[in-house]
Amino acid sequence: MPTDTSSTTEVGSYFISNYPPFSQWSAEHVSEIQAALDSAAEPVPLGLYLHIPFCRKRCKFCYFRVYTNKNAQAIADYVEAIAEEARMVSCRAGVEGRELDFVYFGGGTPSYLSSRQLLFLRESLANSFTWETAREVTFECEPGTLSLDKVKTLREIGITRVSLGVENFSDAVLEENGRAHLSAEILAAYDWLQQVGFPQINIDLIAGMAGETDENWSECIDKAIQLRPDNITIYQMELPFNTVYSHEIQDQGIVSPIADWPTKRRWASQAIDRMLEAGYHVSSGNELVRNPQTDRFIYRDNLFRGSDVLALGVSSFGHFQGVHYQNLDAIEDYQTVVQTGALPINRALKPTPLQSLIREFVLQLKEGVVQVNELDSKFDVQILEQFATPLSNQQQAGFLETDADTVRLTRKGLLQADSLLPEYFEEQFRQVRYT
Repeated sequence: MPTDTSSTTEVGSYFISNYPPFSQWSAEHVSEIQAALDSAAEPVPLGLYLHIPFCRKRCKFCYFRVYTNKNAQAIADYVEAIAEEARMVSCRAGVEGRELDFVYFGGGTPSYLSSRQLLFLRESLANSFTWETAREVTFECEPGTLSLDKVKTLREIGITRVSLGVENFSDAVLEENGRAHLSAEILAAYDWLQQVGFPQINIDLIAGMAGETDENWSECIDKAIQLRPDNITIYQMELPFNTVYSHEIQDQGIVSPIADWPTKRRWASQAIDRMLEAGYHVSSGNELVRNPQTDRFIYRDNLFRGSDVLALGVSSFGHFQGVHYQNLDAIEDYQTVVQTGALPINRALKPTPLQSLIREFVLQLKEGVVQVNELDSKFDVQILEQFATPLSNQQQAGFLETDADTVRLTRKGLLQADSLLPEYFEEQFRQVRYT
C-alpha cells in the first residue's frame, strides 16, 4: 500500500473505504457470506448497492469496472440479471422480509440508462425489493447523460439524493482527463434537477486533475458555491492501478500529470475555507453540507458503522452480518453464473472482532470525529488505550486532538485523512496492496 510521504502523486490506491484491504479477500471465504445470508438477521439497518457499469466513455483516471458503447439489448440483459440476483438474495433467511433503509445506485454511470430502462429496472426489482420506505435513495449522474425527461423519471422511481459528477467546470480540464461531459451540460443538468426537486443534490469536484491551475480551481470553487447544492464532495485526485494515466506512467515512463499532494491539499483547504464562508459545514474530510441537520449522507453513515449492505451487479461490493464480499468482476461471468441460479459472489472475508473494530474506527475517522464512547460500548474496548500509540503519534504531529469523548481531526488531518489510517492497521496489512 503506497504512502504519500513524497510529494508526487504516484500510482497506487490511497483512498481507504474498507478493512482489511480488498486484496486480502478471496474465493476461499465465499462460504462465510453464504452462511451469513442464511442466518437469522441481526437488528441493524439494511441497505442495497446496485452497480450500473455502463458509461459513454472511460475517464483517464477511472479504475472501476465499466463498459462503453453497450446497446439497448445488452443493457436489458444486464438489468434482467440484476433482477434475478435480487430475487435469489431476497429469499435468503437473513434478508427475507426486511425493509431497505437506504439504497445507492453507483457505477459506471447509472444515468446512462434511458428513462424506459430505468422504469424497467424498478419494475424488475419490485417483486424482490422496494425502496419506498427507505430514508435515502442515492443515484450517481453524469451531467451529459441527463435530460429533463430523465430527471423526472428519477423522481418517479423514488430517487431522493442525486450525486452529480461535475469534477471540474473547465472544458479544457474535462477534455484532458477524458470526461464525457462539458461545462454547458453541467449547468443544464443542474437546472433540470432543481426544476424537478430532490431532497438533496450533491456535486463532486476533484482537486488536482491533469491540467488544473490555481486560477481555474478558484473559479471552480466560485461556481460550485453559486449553484448552492446541498452537499459538495471534494476528492483529491489519485492514480489507482489500471487507469489510463497509471498505465502511461508505468509502461511509457511519462511523468505523473496529476498535481502533487501539497498542491492538492492546499486547493482542498482553499475550497473548505471558501465554502465555510458561504455557510457550508464540514461533514467529513471530503464533504461539506449546507444544513447538518437535514443534509445527511445516510449510505455513508451506515456503511461506516457496520450496517448490512447487499451487493447487486457485476463487481459490486457488500457487507452482510459482519462479512465482506464482492461479486464477479466481468459482466459475462456475472451473467452466466446468475443464469445458473447461483449468486455471483467472487470473494469474501469475515473479519475478526479486532478487524471489525479497526474498520469502523478508521472509516469514522475519515468523517473527522469519532465518538469514543459509542465504539467502546459496541466493541467492549477502550479506544484511547487500544490505539494509544498511533493516536499519540498523530496528535504530536498535529493531525488530531483527543479528549475523553472524541477523537477529532484537525484541518491538517482532514486534508490527508486516508494517509493516516494505515497506522491503525494490523502490522501484516500496512504494506500490502490495498486493492
